[in-house]
Amino acid sequence: MSRKTRKIIVAVVAVIVVILMSFTVRKAIQYDKGSSENYALDKQAEKQKNGILIFCYHRILKDNLGVNISRTLSTNSQLHDFNVPTNEFNEQMEFLHKKHIKVISGQEMVKMTNAHKPIKGKYAVLSFDDIDRTTIDNAIPVMKKYKFPFTTFIITGNTGRYREGTQLATWNQIKDAKKSAGNLMTIGLHTNNMHYLTSKLVPVFNLPHNYHRFTKDFKKSREELYKHTGSYGDAFAYPYGGGTHQTNDFLHTQHLGWVATLDGGVIYNHGNGDHLDLQYAPRMIINSNSWPSIRHWYSTK
Repeated sequence: MSRKTRKIIVAVVAVIVVILMSFTVRKAIQYDKGSSENYALDKQAEKQKNGILIFCYHRILKDNLGVNISRTLSTNSQLHDFNVPTNEFNEQMEFLHKKHIKVISGQEMVKMTNAHKPIKGKYAVLSFDDIDRTTIDNAIPVMKKYKFPFTTFIITGNTGRYREGTQLATWNQIKDAKKSAGNLMTIGLHTNNMHYLTSKLVPVFNLPHNYHRFTKDFKKSREELYKHTGSYGDAFAYPYGGGTHQTNDFLHTQHLGWVATLDGGVIYNHGNGDHLDLQYAPRMIINSNSWPSIRHWYSTK
């Protein structure tokens, strides 16, 4: 068997594996979408002339033949709804740079909203869920180029694992990325080991009888984060969009600067008490469906 033939066989097998994986992953999409049906900014958000929009990325896959074939043949949500090809990600960051959009850190966002003063202008906060290898290899170098701050939310009990079609970064890779990016990179929490659905496709932490398990898991995630990075984390991102009143109330007692959801929207404050709460902060999933509306919002005054 020639080397070329072996490569072709490997490529075909890889595509088949991706297709098979799609059947186990795509069912989770209804939870990961948050409150939006098509990911785009809703009409209320589009009307906001000022505010902060939090970007939520998952996968930044290279735009090559293998990935494109997989995207064409597979319905895997990780390849469609939760992936931004590297060329598109580069264009998005370049757009923010050329438009002179103020990209701020999560900490700066917290300071702005806690000041209880009207937000003037349009800002962006960049965040990445799960932190897999594509974030480290394909996204962080671009953000370093533009000196954009960003937050990565880590599943502390899953580092280094292969799940949902992606290779999560190891602790060593995360620490190397933090050392390379410096103060641009902030590390947040994404549970320790509760990022999965039940057999009935319900986020496991949303079941009432799992509340105490959730509180223990959160504390464990902070312990693990501190053990490996020296940071307890000042932000938390809900897997699958959001939590319950119980989990929300618990997180409010944990001295977090902000709690991220997947409920799309713009964070604003007109100075009259009318603003969105950072303890249940909306984020926009960035993909080919949502980006046009986001680009339009930043392009209009």
